[in-house]
Amino acid sequence: MKRHSAFLINGGAGRIICSIPALEIYERENPEDDFIIIVEYGIDFFKGHPTLYKRCYDYAHKNLFMDKLKERDFYFPEPYHAWEYYNQKASISQSFDILINNSGVRELPRPTLILSNEESFGGAETVANIKKDNGNKKAIVFQLVGRGSNMSKEQTTLDPFGKSFYVEEAVTIIKRLQKKYTVIVMSENQIDFTQLGCEEQVPQILGISLRKWMGVINSADYFLGCDSVGQHIAFALNKPATVVLGSTFPENVSYPECSQFEIVDFGKGRRMYSPIRMSFDEVADITNEKLMRLSTADIDAIVASVERNINK
Repeated sequence: MKRHSAFLINGGAGRIICSIPALEIYERENPEDDFIIIVEYGIDFFKGHPTLYKRCYDYAHKNLFMDKLKERDFYFPEPYHAWEYYNQKASISQSFDILINNSGVRELPRPTLILSNEESFGGAETVANIKKDNGNKKAIVFQLVGRGSNMSKEQTTLDPFGKSFYVEEAVTIIKRLQKKYTVIVMSENQIDFTQLGCEEQVPQILGISLRKWMGVINSADYFLGCDSVGQHIAFALNKPATVVLGSTFPENVSYPECSQFEIVDFGKGRRMYSPIRMSFDEVADITNEKLMRLSTADIDAIVASVERNINK
């Protein structure tokens, strides 16, 4: 008798979202397998899913091993381990598909993210109130920094992976965009923008979950961000976006084939692939860490991308 399966999905929230299409395909193509999904972080992104959520267990679920895992075949699909991924032939979602479904590189549907009424209406109300306080200008959610980065006491970005905006340059972008739009900053940290030279108020929403951020992004007019979870939420919710990349490859971490996404790539021709979760390459990390250091011309390109696409 064939054993049922268990899939461990680990890593940050963006990776969790990217696993959803492959798991949906596996479920459809393997109806005889009563598989389960063990989620190390981000089980909330499966909430509301019509079929997958009932299969999900938190990594620390009581008696998980004895009750659920011991009699199953255990699989740990690591997207960074797929040859197609580390050779820039596949995205994170496609790598999950390769490892879970033994597929080649193929086009996948958007991840299924289901908002509750509270999240949907709450996000709409939050965005509407912020827009009202800012002259009813179109709203842009701007994610400055990704996972693994933080702010120094001087409110300078500390990101050893070269994926996040430097705060002082993000401030310049915000001041430029505020002339026409409402900019809502997506960040875990309180940033004193007045201290950094912003004369206008910069809306920040602190202490809310990523699911509530889904509601905010869903109700905003546009998304601007780096290589982090926000862009994956925007893609799943069919929201137009400008995504700014430095150390990571668009083919791996974003959606260059999506007509609603514009990738502004400052690492092209300069970055080295960093073999994260495979080996430690200090040379690659040193090469990449300052690729998000932006010039005036770079900032011009980002602002132009937003203005070109927000009114499409």
